[in-house]
Amino acid sequence: MPPELELIARLPLFSPLSDNELEDAVAHAQQCDVLKGDFVFQQGEPARHFFFLLGGHLQISQLTAAGERVVVRYVCAGELFGIARAMALSHFPASAVAVENSSVLRWPSAQWESLSRVCPHLNDHVVRALGQRLQDAHQRIRELSTERVEQRLAHALLRLAQHSGRSTGNGVSIDFPLSRQNLAEMTGTTLHTVSRLLSAWKERGLLELGRQHVALLDLDGLARYAEPPETEHAQ
Repeated sequence: MPPELELIARLPLFSPLSDNELEDAVAHAQQCDVLKGDFVFQQGEPARHFFFLLGGHLQISQLTAAGERVVVRYVCAGELFGIARAMALSHFPASAVAVENSSVLRWPSAQWESLSRVCPHLNDHVVRALGQRLQDAHQRIRELSTERVEQRLAHALLRLAQHSGRSTGNGVSIDFPLSRQNLAEMTGTTLHTVSRLLSAWKERGLLELGRQHVALLDLDGLARYAEPPETEHAQ
């Protein structure tokens, strides 16, 4: 088996497949390298392909009618994305940009049914993924509607740590470029507010800041800022 197929075969979506099934699954796929800052696709483009992230990280964002950018989520290696075809959409509802040099597999959208036959578990995988994204979206809507900024920011950091974090001797490092502006766009607040809160939490030893890098040093301490005020004050 070629080295690139050995890598793909170890990923959860493809690991149940035999060698022949794996070759069939990727027969119509193209491996593409995406440089940091480049778009895989942009909001409103025809959904001519769907994708699987082999390595790196991508940011999914949407532009509102008022022209404001909202960071929806981050894609990690091993995830399907850009699956507009599976949702019966003809155009991409959001944009995907590489936040670091990344590698993707892409299939023509017309190959979705063919890949589903080779990977019978593909549709279950998509249903679970979409269910999780819907649950995350509902949670973020509740946060934007009912929570203070520090709660929303704490929740966002904790979610990133759970989804994309790497355990270190001191805590959890979020191992892809993450700016204060990104966090502002995730939490519906301003760059100034995010910078102020992060600086305060750094002073309290809750996290460590670098250039577009965040490491969480005290998850329990940060989680207290995600709690409702009455719970926080009762402690």
